[in-house]
Amino acid sequence: MTKQPTDAGAMAGTPPAPPRTAVPSPAATAKGLHRGSVSLLGAVALGLSSVAPAYSIAVTLGLVTLVAGHLAPAALLLGFVPILLTAFAFREFNRQLPDCGTTFVWTTRAFGPLAGWLVGGWAVQIATLIAMTALSQVGAVYLLQVLGLHTWEQRPLAVTVTAVLLLAALTAVARRGLRIAASVQYVLLGLQLTALFGFGAAALVQRHSVRPSLSWLNPFAFGDPGSCAQAVLLCLFIYWGWDSLITVNEETDSDRVPGRAVLISTFTLLGTYLFTAFAAISFAGTGSTGIGLGNAATATDVLATLAPPVLGSVLAKAVQLAVCVSAVSSLLTTLISSSRTTLSMAAHGALPAAFRRIHPRHRTPAFGTVFFGAATAALLVLLQLLSPRFLGDAILSIGLLIACYYGTTALACVWHFRSQLRDSPRDLLMKGVLPLLGAVLMLAAFARSAYDMYAPAYGSTSFHGVGGVFLLGFGSLALGVAAVLIARARFPRFFREGRTAVTRITVTED
Repeated sequence: MTKQPTDAGAMAGTPPAPPRTAVPSPAATAKGLHRGSVSLLGAVALGLSSVAPAYSIAVTLGLVTLVAGHLAPAALLLGFVPILLTAFAFREFNRQLPDCGTTFVWTTRAFGPLAGWLVGGWAVQIATLIAMTALSQVGAVYLLQVLGLHTWEQRPLAVTVTAVLLLAALTAVARRGLRIAASVQYVLLGLQLTALFGFGAAALVQRHSVRPSLSWLNPFAFGDPGSCAQAVLLCLFIYWGWDSLITVNEETDSDRVPGRAVLISTFTLLGTYLFTAFAAISFAGTGSTGIGLGNAATATDVLATLAPPVLGSVLAKAVQLAVCVSAVSSLLTTLISSSRTTLSMAAHGALPAAFRRIHPRHRTPAFGTVFFGAATAALLVLLQLLSPRFLGDAILSIGLLIACYYGTTALACVWHFRSQLRDSPRDLLMKGVLPLLGAVLMLAAFARSAYDMYAPAYGSTSFHGVGGVFLLGFGSLALGVAAVLIARARFPRFFREGRTAVTRITVTED
């Protein structure tokens, strides 16, 4: 990372083209994080765990099959395309502007502090907070199931208390540092992948309801463009979260580690999902009755339905445990990434100084980690008190926020590096063409999601003929506009100058 100019307007205006070789500057290490604490394998593990592969495929594959039938693998493949194109934008940004604030810093560089705070800061953190709330509840429910406490899993109070205890434990782990968090993630991720590949292998060697066919991967076989778009939008959710590994870019051994980890983790996810989808469809078929993946009654958790007939009741418990572990490990990773984003925002003068506090021994964002753990617990309790339906619709609204900030980040890459696009064919492709295609696809997904969510039948709630999911999604962005106006009054220097130089790091006394 090159040393950035500190003159007024440097961040809001057009920055000079950075050199090709990124050299760490004082700003890249001045936040107090522990440089070199995350290896390539650790970054890959954190990225994969954040996506929660076992949980994501369990709750999404059935829904995709309801829309796409036997072309569900093709939908998974199509949904991967905008993710991959966006990943190139993240990689190019990280090579020349490594900062744990990632989208916040990059969007601010390209489009100014207002866009950076609203899209790169607010939208990302709200989406993450809602996701953490859902993950804590899912982890609690599956944990009670694994422990055989089936009566408790039906009681909202017991689920909520268990979720809060899980949050407290994981917050303590995240606060102690990335070394211990990465070690825990190796075990949790290993269990997930073993369970998924074990389930897939067992399903493929048994009698097939449908013989596997490569035609299931044909994206041109969709007869209805609307169903294709809906299936692809569903698939975006199961890939979301890989960018969490970029937030540890200041704690890796090399500035190139996060970029490599992004590609490794995303392609690993694609292979895992396609293998599981082929195995599940070939074993159960896409019928609308029984164990068929087209059965609406079991679509929200296909692994719970298929694991017993595929593996037997004893080994099916291992799959159940893997889904539980998947939610828990993703929760741990999001705690890590969220606190580092707010650390960067505070270090650049866009949030209160408390978020800059670094633990003196563990070298982690102590205040930010505890803040997000407590905020998630508070939001979970609030939504449960209002109605469980609100939580379900809030989860569905995440899609709008995902498409919004992914698409904006990809556009920011094209704009920021526009002066370099003529330097070489490689720069034109990696910094221009591919990110631009990713931005177009993501923003198209945003528009399509908004159109679908506006319908009152979308989700569980509605208000005066407008879908509750739409109101929650756009309501979050509207609330962000109000929040950015408050932040502008509270932190005028950042919004006036947009400087990225870290002025001071506060360390906790404990």
